[in-house]
Amino acid sequence: MHKRILFVTQAAVIAAVYVVLTVFASVLNLASGMIQVRFSEALTVLPYFTPAAIPGLAIGCLLSNIITGCMLPDIIFGTLATLIGAVGSWYLRKNRILVTVPPVLANALIIPFVLTYAYGIPGGIPLQMLTVGAGEVISCMIIGSLLINVLKPAQRYIFQRDGRIGHPFDTDCL
Repeated sequence: MHKRILFVTQAAVIAAVYVVLTVFASVLNLASGMIQVRFSEALTVLPYFTPAAIPGLAIGCLLSNIITGCMLPDIIFGTLATLIGAVGSWYLRKNRILVTVPPVLANALIIPFVLTYAYGIPGGIPLQMLTVGAGEVISCMIIGSLLINVLKPAQRYIFQRDGRIGHPFDTDCL
């Protein structure tokens, strides 16, 4: 029972942080358009630490796209791209470098079609694959890798899996 509560709590916190970061990037006009740098996409590396990140990221993306006024195809396929990226990151979680690749690929391959057909953004799909991919490289590979490095030393305290709250001085949780 405690594991389920912990899983849901971690997913909810990740979703909330994703929404806050996306809204922040949206206010700065970085979260949409042909060139997108969503700070929240750096969180797509969190499946490296916990499987709860998968639903957390998908729900966070869904809510973010609704809150920021995205069109329905973007709400659906943007969320799907994030979900695919998160699942891919989970499968590659044993490698700190490769864990950052699936979100980049999923978004670079899916989002240009959304930009072209839902928003009518010109430039062609190949160019948009490059620009969306570049934004994802910044968000996921660069910022996401930094996030892994920052969280790695404290992962057992942040991403507990046994339902107990970790504390650096609590030797029972180590």
